[in-house]
Amino acid sequence: MSFADSLRVTPGTTPDLEAIDTCATPSFDGDKEAARERIKELRAELAEFQQRLWAESKQSLLIVLQALDAGGKDGLIRKVITAFNPQGTRVAGFGVPSDDELRHDFLWRVHANAPGRGRIAVFNRSHYEDVLVVRVHELVPESVWAERYDQINAFESHLAANGTRIVKFYLHISRDEQRDRLQKRIDNPDKNWKWASGDLETRARWDDYRAAYTDALARCSTAAAPWFVIPADQKWYRDLAVAEILAETMRDMDPQWPEADEDLSGIVIPD
Repeated sequence: MSFADSLRVTPGTTPDLEAIDTCATPSFDGDKEAARERIKELRAELAEFQQRLWAESKQSLLIVLQALDAGGKDGLIRKVITAFNPQGTRVAGFGVPSDDELRHDFLWRVHANAPGRGRIAVFNRSHYEDVLVVRVHELVPESVWAERYDQINAFESHLAANGTRIVKFYLHISRDEQRDRLQKRIDNPDKNWKWASGDLETRARWDDYRAAYTDALARCSTAAAPWFVIPADQKWYRDLAVAEILAETMRDMDPQWPEADEDLSGIVIPD
């Protein structure tokens, strides 16, 4: 079974996050070193794919990353996403909305960062914050955020219909693993800058976030924009699984080198 088939949230189903082992390695029976060697191969494939995507300039790719605090989004970007040429790749983060963004609908700032044809966009947090953080911290009434699942599905369907392939990854870590990673931010001076006291408040709402993620995954995993739950306690498996799924996605997209605009036969570059 492929990584995508093993880790995809089947549309119309509700994943049991409590039952999904965050240390599991579905579709892979090798060790850490084998995984790292495979990631090198996949990075080369991803880089070659991006060149064809850029040259063809008919399709685009949107990668959505979501996780609880310390879930590993930045690490994944360093280990996998950097395979792409930054000239054709944009990483966008969605934090607290600005005053200007609050004057518009919640998807306004997101649509502005969607990838153009031939390009790749990575959302490090995304429009899903508006059914996660907003829900858990009661920033808007339930009557408002409850409508957003359908609005998100319509938005993603619109992007897909216009040539954007969407893959969404939830990096699934355990409560114990999160504690260890947060503690390292305190104990290691080189990581102190990552620490925010608000992380403790978020951690205290673990069950609320788990429920919010479950609903988002269940209601917004569609054929056009599937969610994948990535066991992420082991960073090497996290990186391998995402790289494999991206490679599977890109093989299916299969961008083609375009034909030359003119007849090149007989042209010789002079000395």
